[in-house]
Amino acid sequence: MDDRVALVTGAFRGIGRAISLRLAASGMRIAVNYLNADFEAEARGVLGEIEAAGSGGFIVEGDVSISEHANRLVAETVAKYGHLDVLVNNAGIARDTLAMRMSDDDWDVVLRIDLTGAFYCTRAALRPMVKQRYGRIVNISSIAGVGGNVGQANYSAAKAGLIGLTKSVAREVASRGITVNAVAPGLIETSMAAALSDEARTRILEQIPAGRLGLPEEVAHAVNFLASGEAGYITGQVLGINGGMLMA
Repeated sequence: MDDRVALVTGAFRGIGRAISLRLAASGMRIAVNYLNADFEAEARGVLGEIEAAGSGGFIVEGDVSISEHANRLVAETVAKYGHLDVLVNNAGIARDTLAMRMSDDDWDVVLRIDLTGAFYCTRAALRPMVKQRYGRIVNISSIAGVGGNVGQANYSAAKAGLIGLTKSVAREVASRGITVNAVAPGLIETSMAAALSDEARTRILEQIPAGRLGLPEEVAHAVNFLASGEAGYITGQVLGINGGMLMA
């Protein structure tokens, strides 16, 4: 994959960082997306790790929930490297509360970033991918999008919508050599998991047959496979990465 180029949204920390480093380890050059100046230092840190490992890339600022920004992320990547081979739609947020207490803004912002942002980036990336008749799109969904979760009506709806987006676009572009798949992680050791109370963490662990939370690197390995040439006959699929917490 030495000549491949990947754009990873929300790449400055957590799962996005792990995915960027894993794809870079496979030889890809990485466009490391971050939201705004508040996160630039973290994005530069990820780029530094990529370069220290012997690969290359650049950082690119942009809010995926704004169509013009999504278009620019893709355009800048293609302008720098001449092509875009892999898109990982990872950017996302959560604003958890029970549905009866959820504000309009809590609903709107999560759907706009987690689902609409992925659509904007996908639409922009498909243009160069269709032209070159090759592409890999991997969407980061969630176990919440498959089975739902209390207090996450907005997040679950967005992640379920992402699965529908995955399957629909996969059907549209398979004949052009482009695959579109999703991964659906369970609870992963990120800053979000670190915020859990000991009681909540224990309750969740009791539901996981593997007896532990997942690691960002374990999600990244799955994404790396789906982004590779070896996964060319896999499309429209959702890969659960949850330690057995949900078995479809």
